[in-house]
Amino acid sequence: MSIKLAVLQGGEQIISEIKEIVSEEKHVGYLLTRPHKIVVNRPLLISEEDDDRSVEITLSPWILLTPDKEIAIPNNHVVTLVDPLDSVLKMYLEKTDDKRNSTDKSTSSN
Repeated sequence: MSIKLAVLQGGEQIISEIKEIVSEEKHVGYLLTRPHKIVVNRPLLISEEDDDRSVEITLSPWILLTPDKEIAIPNNHVVTLVDPLDSVLKMYLEKTDDKRNSTDKSTSSN
């Protein structure tokens, strides 16, 4: 499992489990599992005298009107992939862990 923060062409920041999609030995896209959009509620203001670099964020499912847990996107829609801050990763895992466990339970009972 590789959880990354993706910056998309439109400027959206998405945190998700991300896998590369390869077709005929060519990288063609990414498969996002449980993608969540990062919304900045309070912009980060930094001054030279201020060591406080906190920012207030909210995580929400990236596409609200679908039950799909996996969403494929073409690689040319992704500007960059980076590791999320530990605090953002923890928030994502806490938010998606219940859903992951309930999916695992329902899958294993079949």
